[in-house]
Amino acid sequence: MSKLKKALEKAKEARQQESAPTVTVTISENNSDSTAQQQLKQPESSQSSVQTRVSPCDPQRLHNNKIIFDCQARKAGDQVKILRTRILDHFKEIRGNSLLLTSPTAGTGTTLTAINLALSMAQEINRTVLLVDADLRHPSIHRYFGLSAERGLSDYLLGKADLPELLINPGFDNLTILPGGKPLTNSTELLGAPQMKSLVREMKTRYADRYLIFDSSPLLTCADALVFSSFIDSIMLVVEMEKSSRGEIKQAMELLQDKPVLGSIMNKVIN
Repeated sequence: MSKLKKALEKAKEARQQESAPTVTVTISENNSDSTAQQQLKQPESSQSSVQTRVSPCDPQRLHNNKIIFDCQARKAGDQVKILRTRILDHFKEIRGNSLLLTSPTAGTGTTLTAINLALSMAQEINRTVLLVDADLRHPSIHRYFGLSAERGLSDYLLGKADLPELLINPGFDNLTILPGGKPLTNSTELLGAPQMKSLVREMKTRYADRYLIFDSSPLLTCADALVFSSFIDSIMLVVEMEKSSRGEIKQAMELLQDKPVLGSIMNKVIN
């Protein structure tokens, strides 16, 4: 190849390179922030699409645990309906929707009362119920239903989980459960923290047709129910016939002084 021909070919290649389109990558702070925001929003959108987990329960297990979900326990069911009616009337008067159940000491049947009351309220037309296990020292609502609930309210308050992924529907229309999660020894501080107050406010106001039922620790064993009661519309004290002493009930009521106490429930009455 002649020197002249080689020179012409090099000149042609140089012109082709100059005319070729270029790709410029510009990274600005604004663009970087925008991308980061989009990346953060993706989990949010995926959270919003999280469906409440449905875990239908074994009817025989519910019967064994004295959960009233059908007409077989008619007498006990009627008693729960009377209680439900009085509470709903009270809610209408005060325009409230949240109830905390507690007791002087452990073993009075507070958790079972909360469960049966929540189930009964869920039968109301156009109403939904969120049953919250706020007994973070001994969470047990999930065990009554036979549910597997490794995580719950305690995990949310510790920042380890988001609320939508913790909720469980036990197979009943209009009823959702927020389990307690892993037991905590420092639950008083968490239940009295601003994060819990914000959560309760959110749960109370997000759905106008929702009732909230909270099961809590006994009053005379820890301060959980006391710090928590400040966020709730009404409180019911569950006492056990022939077990809860007059002194225990008096002491519990003194602790609830100036709190919105609706009344007390005498449980395990022997006819």
